[in-house]
Amino acid sequence: MSAPSIRVIIYTAHAESLALLRHDLLGIPGVKITAELDDTIMLVQATQRFPVDVVLVDLDPNPDEVIPVAGGLAMERPDLHIFAISESTDGQLILSAMRSGISEFLTKPLDTELLRIAIQKVAQRKETQHQEGKLISVMGSSGGVGSTTLACNLAVELADLLGEGKVALVDLDYRFGQAATMLDIQPSYTIADLVDTSEQVEQSVIERAMMKHDSGVHILARPNHFAQADMITAAHCAGILNALIRMYEYVIVDGPNRFDMGGKVVLDVTDQCLLVIQLLVTSVRNVHRIVEAMRESGYNMDRVKVICNRTGKDSGLISTEYVEETLNQKVFHTLPDEWSAVSNAINMGVPLKQEHGKSRIRLAIRELAERIHQPDKAAEKKDSAPKAAVSLWSKMLRKG
Repeated sequence: MSAPSIRVIIYTAHAESLALLRHDLLGIPGVKITAELDDTIMLVQATQRFPVDVVLVDLDPNPDEVIPVAGGLAMERPDLHIFAISESTDGQLILSAMRSGISEFLTKPLDTELLRIAIQKVAQRKETQHQEGKLISVMGSSGGVGSTTLACNLAVELADLLGEGKVALVDLDYRFGQAATMLDIQPSYTIADLVDTSEQVEQSVIERAMMKHDSGVHILARPNHFAQADMITAAHCAGILNALIRMYEYVIVDGPNRFDMGGKVVLDVTDQCLLVIQLLVTSVRNVHRIVEAMRESGYNMDRVKVICNRTGKDSGLISTEYVEETLNQKVFHTLPDEWSAVSNAINMGVPLKQEHGKSRIRLAIRELAERIHQPDKAAEKKDSAPKAAVSLWSKMLRKG
């Protein structure tokens, strides 16, 4: 059984400390960051807007300002676990913090094991509650690498494994997203219809906005008009995704399409980021920049899975081994180049499963879905598969 999701809001006045805090927190299984704040005034509003289990407050450099705010929050929300961190080991400060309602006091530099134990206590109390779903983001290294095709078909395959209404597909390309088009959906409502909702997004409001596909996937489409795209903030996006995770077993996100503030919000709450790459110099360079930026920002790279798309004998001079060496990151899965099947499915507005069920590309995406949903079973299946015969040409090369 996987660890329950623990939602964390971070407050710190030290911008330079944020990457380290993110690194320490996201290194703990199940932890997701729902908001990052540098103003105590926003703390109460953030806990009202976003689902949260733990509020981590940095008391430095003004504990006398932060402790009353944290204490007021503890009194108002007894369901929250408030952790404080500080460079100070002064007994009076620690006593004052604990009396205010702060449940854990950790000193800097943070002992990651003590932080893990504190988070684990929260997780154990939450285990008996309703388990939240997993968020899988599909992020392209550039336009045209096949991330939308993968997101749509991965959602369909997961829905086939789990059943109707268990999988949501969200299009985060607010201007040019094509997720609904690829599945021939004409949305009456879109993600833009959810941004006017105050505080946490109501489940009934989301249910009206979700379009139901014959495959069992529920789709939240991009806005119908360009002007609506400008209305959607990073906070809106975080609120919507967190609400969807409570409603579905899997939320597949086509995006983020940029590593910006909005993109970071998605990556903070994602369980796995599928980073789609082609075996092209331009694509590899883009992914290298993305991966380096993610490492510098403190993201847990174990949650990032590199997917090589359009592989095969005509892939060119770049190999998956070259990609792994360049990125210092293992390739998690490869997808074969079957453009004729993919383009046909896109133009018809159907998933690969429907018209090209036996194609290599469809079977590869199915395998990826199984690896995500049932990793142990998929590994057993792979180990038990017959080994490929060695070709005559390979034997001749070895002899030579």
